[in-house]
Formats: sequence, structure tokens, C-alpha cells
Amino acid sequence: MISPRASGYPHSPGIWTNEQVAAWKAVTAAVHAQGSRIYLQIGALGRVANPRVLEEDAVLFGLPRDSVRFAAPSSIPCSKGHPTPAELTTEEINTLVKDFATAARRAVFDAEFDGVEVHGGYGYLIDQFIQDTSNQRTDCYGGSVENRSRFALEVMRAVVDAVGPERSAIRLSPWCSWQGMRMHDPMPQFIYLIQQLRGLKLAYLHLVEAFRARQTNSAEALFGDSNDILIRMWGMTSPIVLNHGFDATSAIEAIERYIGVADIAVSIGAPFMSNPDLVYRIKKGIPLTLPDRSKSHSVIDPDGYITYPFSDEWKAEQDARLRETNLGILRSVMEFYSTY
Repeated sequence: MISPRASGYPHSPGIWTNEQVAAWKAVTAAVHAQGSRIYLQIGALGRVANPRVLEEDAVLFGLPRDSVRFAAPSSIPCSKGHPTPAELTTEEINTLVKDFATAARRAVFDAEFDGVEVHGGYGYLIDQFIQDTSNQRTDCYGGSVENRSRFALEVMRAVVDAVGPERSAIRLSPWCSWQGMRMHDPMPQFIYLIQQLRGLKLAYLHLVEAFRARQTNSAEALFGDSNDILIRMWGMTSPIVLNHGFDATSAIEAIERYIGVADIAVSIGAPFMSNPDLVYRIKKGIPLTLPDRSKSHSVIDPDGYITYPFSDEWKAEQDARLRETNLGILRSVMEFYSTY
């Protein structure tokens, strides 16, 4: 989360305090020690926040209560029974844009992340501005495709100005209906938004796939609930990362489908937790363990995060390597003593 005013989930991580930065710096150091790279995903909750948690965070971080409001683009709850948010003022919107830029700077220059990915999907704040299911404003931030895109573009321009385009990315989910989202026709909205984002020369574009579009090459998939038009529009601007339920076979199919059209990568989320040897399993064609979704958001509990087993094949290979290493050490010791 970019700031206390953007939070509202219990135990959600942040990047606005020195203590948080120090903790993240230990993570980035460990990743860099292995020769890899890491981006921090930054976002804001808007109408899906818990108002009680927002108030508790204000007290926890010594902020005036009136500086942390439960607010969103419009006074529309995300679901039946969820509290109705206040409508964000223009001043609050401007402050949130600045919060995104500050979070990006802290992530890159203080915590030493290689870049930031702005979460613009899944019904969180930026997505709430983008889609008309949650944005019914009548000012410059609502009412038209261009106006609904304004907040997302202001955020991305601020982030690019803060850390550079090569360290900036955004995630979008045009087809997601979670948390009360999904426009009747998302295509005009996302075509315009992605056209505008192209000019920012971002490090990459992260798109959440629609299930049906990934499972078939039919015309219905290509011109129905599919990112195909968006992918072809982005083209070779920079890499496109696709996400949502991929396995090894469907990942290869997606990459091969767009050879010469777009530079495609595939991201895998939950299966990385349920398969600690994921890369090995993919290489060897070993079936993946499905994640237990009831444990995927547990708090202060390792169960569901680091408790899944390695494959029998991986363990056997590691045991064989260990035996060979031990034998090598034993032979070296014996050779050493044989000289006396």
C-alpha cells in the first residue's frame, strides 16, 4: 500500500515508513544476492477497504482522523452489505497521485527494488476510476472513456517522473468481475487507456487474461473476452506479462501465439507457493500441486506459504547430489591421508 489513506486491509504491507523500507531492503538484498530482480507492486484500496482498519491505521501512524477517509471515485459500495464510501474530492485525488510517486521513489531509491508495478486491476482504486461500474462521477474524472482514464494516467506519469519509465509498469484486468467490477463493454475503455500508456514507454504491461481467451484460438476467444486486441495494439512497445491460471502448456502456447507480434512473458502466482520446485516440475513435466485457496491469505502463519512439499522426483535428485557430494569429500579425505 502506498500510504495509510490508501490502505484498509489488516496486516497489509506498506512502503511509507522507514521501518517498512528497512524490512523491504532485506528482501531486495536477498533477491539481488541470487542474481535476480524484483519489482514492488504498489496500490490503493478505495471502496474495498475496511473503514475500521483505516481509522486504526490513522491512530497507529499518528495521523489526524480526518486525513484518512473511506472514499472512492463514487459513493458506490463494492458489494451488497459492504459500507458505502464517500466520493473522493479533487484535492484527495491529487494527494493520492503524489502518494503513488512517493511510494515509487521509496521503493526504488530507498528499498532498492528494481522497479514498481502499479496495481490498476482487480477492483482496487485505479480500476475503480477506470470502469463505469464504480465510477459515475460528472467531473473531469468520470463520464467518458477519456475522463475515466485520467487518474490512471496521472498516476503513471507521476511514477514515471519519479523513477523513470524503465522502472515503471502497470497491471490491468479488463475482464475481471471480482469486487463488483466488469463493465458491459470494457474494450473501448481499455483500448484508449493502453493507447495512452504506450507513449510512456513503460518497462512492461501486465494484463490479467480471461480464462476462455486462453483456452482456445477460436474467433470467439479472439474477439470476445480476450486481450488479443490489446496485446496486438501494444505490440513490441515493451514486454507484455500475461497472468491468470497458466500452466506450462498454456504458457508456451501464449508465447508462441504472439511470436513476432509482441514480446510475451507469463507470470505464475499461487502455484509458486504450492510448488516450491515449480521450475523443476515444469522442466520435467511433473504435475503441479494445486494451491489450497483457504490458506492463501492467512496472517502470521506459515501454513499455506512454506508448507507445501517438494516433488518426490526433486527430493530424489537432491538426495543423489548430496550422496555424490559426500562421496567426493570422502574420496578427497582418503587421498589426503594416503599420502602419509
